[in-house]
Amino acid sequence: MTFRSVALAAVSLAALAASPARAQTVAEADAAAPDEIVVTAQLRAQNPIEVPIALSVTTGAEFERLGLDDLEEFSRFVPGFDVQNQSPNNPGFVMRGITSDSGTATNEPRVSVFQDGVSISKSRGSYVEPFDLQRIEVAKGPQSTLYGRGALIGAVNLIENKADPDGFGARLRADYGNYDAYVVEGMVNAPLGEGIAARVSGRLRKRDGYVKNLLGGPDFNSVDTKAVRGTLHAETGGLKFDLIGNYQKDETNGTPFKSTTYRPTDPVTGAVIGNAGRNSGAALAAGSGFEGDRGLGMDREVWGVTGLATYTLSDRLTLTSISAYRHFKALEIFDADGISLPVLTAAEDARGKQASQELRLTYEEGPLTAFLGGSYFYEKGSQRTPAMFDERAVLARIANALSGPIPGRPATDPAPAAVFANTAFTGALLQGAAAASGVALPAAQAMAIAANLKPGHSETSTNFSRTSAFDIFGDATYRIGEKLEIGAGLRYTHDDKRTRYTSAVLNGRSILGGFIGALRQPAATRSALLGALSVPGAAAIPLSAAFPVPLFGLGAQPTAGNGGVDSADLTDDGFSWRFTARYAASPQASLYATYARGRRPKVLNAAGPAAPFAATNFNVLANERVDSYETGVKTALLGRTLFLDGSVFFYQYRNFQSQVQQGTQIITVNAGKAESYGLEAQARWVPNDIVSLYASYAYNHSRFKSGIRDGNRFRLSPDHSAALGLILDVPVGPGRISLSPSVTYQSRVYFDDDNDRSDLQQPPAALVADNLRDETQNGYALANLRLGFEPEDKAWRVEGFVENVFDRKYIRDAGNTGDALGLPTFIAGDPRFYGITATIRFGDVK
Repeated sequence: MTFRSVALAAVSLAALAASPARAQTVAEADAAAPDEIVVTAQLRAQNPIEVPIALSVTTGAEFERLGLDDLEEFSRFVPGFDVQNQSPNNPGFVMRGITSDSGTATNEPRVSVFQDGVSISKSRGSYVEPFDLQRIEVAKGPQSTLYGRGALIGAVNLIENKADPDGFGARLRADYGNYDAYVVEGMVNAPLGEGIAARVSGRLRKRDGYVKNLLGGPDFNSVDTKAVRGTLHAETGGLKFDLIGNYQKDETNGTPFKSTTYRPTDPVTGAVIGNAGRNSGAALAAGSGFEGDRGLGMDREVWGVTGLATYTLSDRLTLTSISAYRHFKALEIFDADGISLPVLTAAEDARGKQASQELRLTYEEGPLTAFLGGSYFYEKGSQRTPAMFDERAVLARIANALSGPIPGRPATDPAPAAVFANTAFTGALLQGAAAASGVALPAAQAMAIAANLKPGHSETSTNFSRTSAFDIFGDATYRIGEKLEIGAGLRYTHDDKRTRYTSAVLNGRSILGGFIGALRQPAATRSALLGALSVPGAAAIPLSAAFPVPLFGLGAQPTAGNGGVDSADLTDDGFSWRFTARYAASPQASLYATYARGRRPKVLNAAGPAAPFAATNFNVLANERVDSYETGVKTALLGRTLFLDGSVFFYQYRNFQSQVQQGTQIITVNAGKAESYGLEAQARWVPNDIVSLYASYAYNHSRFKSGIRDGNRFRLSPDHSAALGLILDVPVGPGRISLSPSVTYQSRVYFDDDNDRSDLQQPPAALVADNLRDETQNGYALANLRLGFEPEDKAWRVEGFVENVFDRKYIRDAGNTGDALGLPTFIAGDPRFYGITATIRFGDVK
């Protein structure tokens, strides 16, 4: 895209209007106008129309009136922002085409997620319950100078309600709906003395799974979340202090990674018990003995403590301090192959802790507003990824023979598990695999090797990361006359990192891994290895001079000594910056332009050894950089009843980081150059206290510009997305009846940067080639409807709701770990939910 086309789009946008800057709450009668809402996106209190960046602001009242319960639902109403909730342990935050979702300990986020100004950006700890909120601010575009290391392309800040010393207040909400779903949420705020108050709030949210478990037991994609928050507020003189504690516990029955390559079958009888539809029931189970015989599901715990303090030093100077400690741990076990046979069972055990301290001094007098600050950040984390393979079933999958030697059995129907214990069958498969590599394998030797194949080969790998970082940053805005202001910001970041890696086989060498490795060796070595692998009990024979067969892994090779820890260090530093200009055409119209350099710190990546006991492959990925050019307009028209804002942007990326699959491992690589451009628009019309109409639209053209993915779309990035909603709030007798229909839309997305191209999914990148282009979701729309009543004093409210009114079938994700075995798996999206909700309020506190 040329700069000329960007300029033309900016001119068009001024007429079209609309942007992410939310102007008004949905509760029209008592809503604040856009110049009455205060935001802190630039680390100081401002009116949204004064902020020269694309900014969405959604108040807690609006969040409630839209009936939103999680961040994925919320994102559908914010142009340029998407959240994929594969599970609370594996969310993806997508900003203008850029996804941040990697769970590796070494990963650096691209989209910063904050809770009251504290980064919670590590993927496995970032998906938190949004309740008792003051507002959510979504700042788009490179925000590294304001938000630091993880804000390459944007930041999301959840600002929670704090304790209020002005009066007592309480609130209780209860929901009940289909799938035995219920929500209980409450808040109590109490003054404790002059300038002192305490507030406690919490939420219990539970729902049965909606993907039927065809093997019996709890259904998949359930919700069981408990969250509680306590806040203490104190103020005296020029000092204000808030102490905040958050705790959340999530437990689910398992994520339905379902294969559509094969139909669900009973693993004992082989009987077909379901269909291959992406949204239908699944036959999934963990392998016997895996992780202490734990079943499928997730157990996650997240907690943190934050201290916020502001001290007014003078009329011109304010000192702000943000102190925080945070901890998360999560274990998720999943059936990675998506079929009833235990081909591959996997798990992720992610843990992390961080501590941070920020000090910021703000100066404001006359035409100048500026701040200067410094911060320290410490983070330590790990990601353990155990896996269990049924080597016999894996061999059958590689040979495309999972249906077994049963005459007339459809290739879509896996054979009963007992079939794979037949050494005549698996021996013949070994002979076929050897012949495909030009090796003649005698039948007797093939059967002897087949007898050693393990029904439960286990291995594990763990990556660790430790980061110590300090930042120095500053920003200044200067007003030139009454209408024009210019600004600039700069941040310096210094990182000291250590990455460690270990991997091991847990119950002896992989016979199948050794067999595959042997076929790639010279004839003499190959013959010796194949002979050794045919010795009875070869998997468990210790490595020795008498039996010099390496401890082969199948998904990953072991480090030295079968579990030795390798490590590497990295020091990195660099600058990010921004320049802004804003022209206030009138009190109701503001135009802005920005240029920013976003920077993602270097990544010290670790990949497993290429051969047993070889060295870990440490790889330094260069700084991912983006140059951003953006212009926009924010307006309030027709007596401040029509709010139209919009922006256009153009991004150029260098050292764009992408994830690729190598066997069953996912690693991060430098994919070269990329480019993105688009526009975002939003409008709100509030002619009176009865009608509120809102609409948004985003266009985002994000593409790779070099390497093997040249021309591919960014993953999880629709070219088009939109939202449209209406709220009618009609006086009826002693109260008001409200009707709230809404519809959201997104166009086609791909779930991986390879766009499911078959040429990018061939061995050795995958163990089994994937030649189908089915890992995509076509465009779809979701409609919601709410009908409610509340009295004039708004002391209580009752509503009925329907989400996904037309029960639209869609998928949330596709591909995943099973793709390495040519078994891409699919996760179904939410079906139609419906129910009732009741809310009661006491006192006059938000």
